[in-house]
Amino acid sequence: MRRWSSVGIFAIFLCLVPIAAEAQRGVELRLIGRFETGIFDDSGAEIPAFDPSTSRLFFTNAADNVVHVLDITDPQNSTLLATIELAALGGGVNSVAVANGVLAVAIEADPAQAPGTVAFYDTQTLELLSSVAVGALPDMVTFTPDGTKVLTANEGEPVDYCMAGLDQDPVGSISIIDISGGAAAVTAANVMTAGFGAFDGAAPEGVRIFGPNATVSQDLEPEYIAVSPDSATAWVTLQENNAVAIVDIATGMVTDIVPLGVKDHHALRTGFDASNRDDTIRIRPWPTVGMYQPDAITAYERGGNVYYVTANEGDARDYDCFSEEERVNDLTLDPAVFPAADVLQRDENLGRLTVTTVNGDMGADGDFEEIWQFGARSFSIWNSAGERIYDSGNEFELITAGAFPDEFNSNNDENDSADARSDDKGPEPEGVVVGSFRGRDYAFIGLERVGGVMVYDVSEPQGSFFVDYISSRDFEGDAEMGEAGDLGPEGLVYIPIEDSPIPRALLVVTYEVSGSVAFYSLVPRG
Repeated sequence: MRRWSSVGIFAIFLCLVPIAAEAQRGVELRLIGRFETGIFDDSGAEIPAFDPSTSRLFFTNAADNVVHVLDITDPQNSTLLATIELAALGGGVNSVAVANGVLAVAIEADPAQAPGTVAFYDTQTLELLSSVAVGALPDMVTFTPDGTKVLTANEGEPVDYCMAGLDQDPVGSISIIDISGGAAAVTAANVMTAGFGAFDGAAPEGVRIFGPNATVSQDLEPEYIAVSPDSATAWVTLQENNAVAIVDIATGMVTDIVPLGVKDHHALRTGFDASNRDDTIRIRPWPTVGMYQPDAITAYERGGNVYYVTANEGDARDYDCFSEEERVNDLTLDPAVFPAADVLQRDENLGRLTVTTVNGDMGADGDFEEIWQFGARSFSIWNSAGERIYDSGNEFELITAGAFPDEFNSNNDENDSADARSDDKGPEPEGVVVGSFRGRDYAFIGLERVGGVMVYDVSEPQGSFFVDYISSRDFEGDAEMGEAGDLGPEGLVYIPIEDSPIPRALLVVTYEVSGSVAFYSLVPRG
């Protein structure tokens, strides 16, 4: 297992990445246990949720359409207690959440364009308490902090773009389920739907609406939800649309859609490695912009203010009859903007980079004046007004390059794949959770491709800084044979010491490629 603290990383990159003195203190992650499903590259372990009342961890296994129940009283030796079968309720499990002894499970239908289901279980007896219909393709489920409501992000992805119609492309929505009367009493009358019909006339400027023949409601695809600590407001990522929706939970109304803008990769400390054909690590500025396009989002409160943290993964639409993906060397670049286009489009420069054809052709004449890429290879912090107040810049690539110079930007399903992701979304931050430890707030960000977890101190949001990077991936082993450690971190859950089954705070990470669950204890540094 490899770890790389702030001391080691910044001895190499001190001139590129400033560091606060506090980074040499803080916290470390230590791997103390692992559970393995034995399922490789088939989403055997995706989303976790922890119940402190029973010391049970619930996690989704999409390959088998089940939820596994682990006893983690001793996280060094977790045991499988039970498996909840979901085939009778839908075509595929997507997410789980736990609060007050109730497990909520989000299940998509078969076909996924039909209404999905949320099922409620008792975390002790595992009895099915109730189930209700929600929107199409509920991709994420969460409880409000006060435990009175459950929300789902209903992605509503299309089958394809070959035919118009709701049967091919359902609307995106957010379902709000009132469980204040008890999960066993939930019926369809307890479900409100926050939809986007009010925006069908026109989405706010800067929100990407581009699916062929799609209305705004069909085009918006809710991905992940963060709820404010007072349980009043939800922020919902609209990944492909590069925006977030703001939802008033009490009224069940989408009050705003906020475009997230783009990241200038030609600016200081925002460069990246753009090529998988340059035979080297070359993190440098390029004349491109990156769409933030976050997957996971979480909320935390500091100093009386609420902040939202996003993992800026990036995502493209690539369907039958429509794909927005193209490589830079296949674009026609405007010669007035890119006079050295022939050099720029070489494979060892920007030529291999995967970008969108939806944005960048400002004159709609076939010549691209701007180059827009997917994701920002970073994490960001936003205030409650939707203003970005922090971004980690190019630190993820700098840090992983220092930790794994021979495995930089590897893929997650095979070793000996160095540089394979440089032309796409790099380390691909996907999951994020924030936890408080000894009076400080820390963000834990999973890197889906090269692997590992980044730890940042976010106690002063505008002055957030890197603290630790740990990876339990083994680059010497055979991934398919289960010899490469933990691959493809997908979901994370933080367990504070007051809820932990042991006298240590824990971070639990589920890995969709290796089908494993890893348990990390938090240890104070310095």
